[in-house]
Order: sequence, then structure tokens, then C-alpha cells
Amino acid sequence: MSLAHLAQPGILEAIPPQARYLFCQLRLGALPQTTLQTLAKVTDGQSTVVGIGASLARALQTPVSGLTTFKGIEGALVKLPSTPVDLLVWLRGHDRGALLAHSRAIEAILAPAFTIEDITDAFNHDGGKDLTGYEDGTENPTGDEALTAALVPHSNGAPAGSSFLALQRWHHQFDRFEAMPRAQQDHTFGRERVSNEEMDDAPESAHVKRTAQEDFSPEAFVLRRSMPWAQDNQGGLVFTAFGHSFDAFEALLRRMSGAEDGIIDALFSFTEPQTGAYFWCPPMHQGRLDLRLLGL
Repeated sequence: MSLAHLAQPGILEAIPPQARYLFCQLRLGALPQTTLQTLAKVTDGQSTVVGIGASLARALQTPVSGLTTFKGIEGALVKLPSTPVDLLVWLRGHDRGALLAHSRAIEAILAPAFTIEDITDAFNHDGGKDLTGYEDGTENPTGDEALTAALVPHSNGAPAGSSFLALQRWHHQFDRFEAMPRAQQDHTFGRERVSNEEMDDAPESAHVKRTAQEDFSPEAFVLRRSMPWAQDNQGGLVFTAFGHSFDAFEALLRRMSGAEDGIIDALFSFTEPQTGAYFWCPPMHQGRLDLRLLGL
């Protein structure tokens, strides 16, 4: 069976017009099994994508091979917060009102065992751009390459079609970015904003230089499904990267953070992550979330 048919389809689809991230923690002393079984029955993997944190897998006494807790990067020259979460529910849709109703329905399902500790609303901005105006995910893999990058193959320990998700919510300092001359903004990303063309004279700190996925050994391809977020007059990017393991993401972050060669990605001159968490996104089975690896 094709890996695409096993995966939660929302992982492989383009980002939606609107989304909502629910960050959930297990209630003290609660038994999550029945609640998770109910959640699985209403999870289509498309409008609702679910990720399991390592702490929740441990609570179920069913550790998932390859699933760990994000602990930052050793030797990083910037702050990389670790904010573990038991359960992530990524709601995807077209209308904010409908997402609110969906969110409340999920909250009612989770209430016996989980509390929603945080909610981040996100959206598709100007055809897939970051709030700075630069295109996001230009070199995302597509087709079979996307499946290879994002999904666990049949040969691995975790079930085929599942995926490992690295998620960080980045907070932009817009005043700092807007104070930069246009040339400095372009050099920060390593691309010309309007044409999106990569710049030959970009400095080594430029984001495209730090994260050229084919320059790593092995190549560090992830499938990015990042979305801008905004609240009041604050905003940034919910960096969302799916992989067949966390290795590629950690290689990218090691270089971005200066841990590899002492050069910090220029993005850190105006933005920084507020959160950092890892999840395992189970595959689908007969139209519902497959939690058999967790004993459910």
C-alpha cells in the first residue's frame, strides 16, 4: 500500500486558509485511553491532524520508537526553548467560525482526560508567505520526494505512513525587521522578496545558506507546513516540519543555531522561537486514526 494512503492526509496537503493548534496536557491522575479512542473515531487526518507527545506515550506505557522530547541543540548559540506537550490537535479549515465550533467539539471530547493549555490561530498569508512578505517553504519536496521526507517507510520500527513532527512557534519583532534597509532584509533571507530568486551574493548567515537541505550529509529534507500566526499586534510563524525521523530537523537547527560552525542564521536577528516540541503523528487505518501501537 502507498505510504500516502496510510498517512494522515492533512500532512501531505497544502496549508489551508485557516488553522488552529490545540496544545493539550494530560490531567493529573487521568486515564487517557478511552478519551484517545473517542478522539481517534472523529479524526479524519485531514481537517483534524493529531500528534502524540513522548510524555503521553510514556503515560500509556507504550513508547514509540524514534519519539523523543525536544531538548534543544547542544552547543546552540541562541535560545531554543523546550516546551513539551502531551497531545497536539491541528485543526485545518476555511472559516474561523467553523474552526471555533470544531475546536469546542474537540475540547468536549478531550475534557475527561486533557486540558487545552494553549491555542494558536494561524492562517495562509498572501499565497503562502511569511508575515515579513517572503515566501515560505520554497524548496519543499514534492511528489514521491515529499513522501520519502515526511513519512516513516515500511522498513522502520514505527508504523509505515506515520510521521514525526517538530513544531516551534516563532515570534517576530516587526519593528526590528522593518528598521532594516531592504538590502539587509533580502540578505537575511538570502532571497529577493518580490522575485523570490536566491541571491548569489547572500552572506553565509543568510537563511537559505544555513538551511540548504541538499548541502547536508545525509541530505536534510523535511516537509514544511508552517503557517503565520497573529494575536493583537503580535505575530510570527508556527514552524511545522514533518519527517520520517527528527534527524533532518535537528541537522537544520544545529546549523541555524550556530552549533555547527559558529555562524547564526540571520533570522535570529529579528525573530526567535517561543516554543519547541516533538510529536508522533499516527497513521490512518480504515478511515480513522490508528492507535494500535499505543495499545488502543
